Amino acid sequence: MTGSVNPPAATPAEAPGGVLRPAARAVVPCRACLSGEDLDWLGGRSVSLALDLTTEVAVVPGPPPPPSDDWAGQVWEFLRQRIAGLPPRPPAVSVRSDAPAASGLSSSTALIVGLFRAYADACAPDPDTVDSAVLAQWAYEFEFAHFNGGGMDHLAVIEGGALLLDGRPTGLPAVRDRARFPAGWTVLVLDSAQRKDTGDHIRTVRAQLRDGDPALARYLKEADAASAAAWSAIGAEDLGALAEAMDRAHITMRDQQGMSTPVLEELRATALAATGLLFKLSGAGGGGALVGLCRTAETAGTAAALREAIRTAHPDARVIPTRASDGPAAGAGVTRPRGSADQMNGS
Repeated sequence: MTGSVNPPAATPAEAPGGVLRPAARAVVPCRACLSGEDLDWLGGRSVSLALDLTTEVAVVPGPPPPPSDDWAGQVWEFLRQRIAGLPPRPPAVSVRSDAPAASGLSSSTALIVGLFRAYADACAPDPDTVDSAVLAQWAYEFEFAHFNGGGMDHLAVIEGGALLLDGRPTGLPAVRDRARFPAGWTVLVLDSAQRKDTGDHIRTVRAQLRDGDPALARYLKEADAASAAAWSAIGAEDLGALAEAMDRAHITMRDQQGMSTPVLEELRATALAATGLLFKLSGAGGGGALVGLCRTAETAGTAAALREAIRTAHPDARVIPTRASDGPAAGAGVTRPRGSADQMNGS
């Protein structure tokens, strides 16, 4: 869902019982998986990074929207089962997103978390009861019921920064460690314009797990090791070592689990030839975005060279420089990013 509406923060919204509250606004980052796709529910370590490509959900004045079965309507019904006194229909909202859709960067989770946060801030009798832990748990339960997946995305977009996670078969993964991503590094998102199509990916992988597929066992072992190497590189602020660990993660995703596509591999090869940078698929594959890293001082030249290299063969692909996000911070019913104010966005 995209748009350009930015309603005034002071517009009143009516909470249950006729109490007026400042309009709620949630600004939620997306995330890149630097290593360990599926390990958040298969078991093993994964590394996530919140990105300052945000989704904004704002409560706006006007009558409630008609009943619908979209994410907004379903999130509202989920909340009504857990918060007493909510009316049958949700307040009207506007949605704006910087993140490319269906790209493997968890823009859908950012939307769902934003809806939960904005609705709770606007309409819950006591919004403070829906703290970040409750928000993560509810958002995870909501998506698990639809997709039967893991909880990396919810923790990543709510907590921000870089997270090292220990996966669990069900429930949110455990946060093993947290880190601030080095300020001198830029994340380059290379959006293939090939919408990811994971289809029955989780069902297929769960069947592999049940049947003891040796390819999955090899993937788990190698992806877990890549995650350990990636986390060590972040702690040491070793950009080259992190790029190598991400490349290792990509190769095992491609070779053991078939998550890549010919288009993504062509873009990876083109990016390497043009810039010398290694790019990794983010998300469960079948299309979507690649992510790579460069030093902030080199961002403009690197992004320009990459755009020129892909322009003819992939005219719809986009290069989007962005920064790590520290995640959302709440205050007075409003959620806003704590990340860098000088976000660099390209097209």
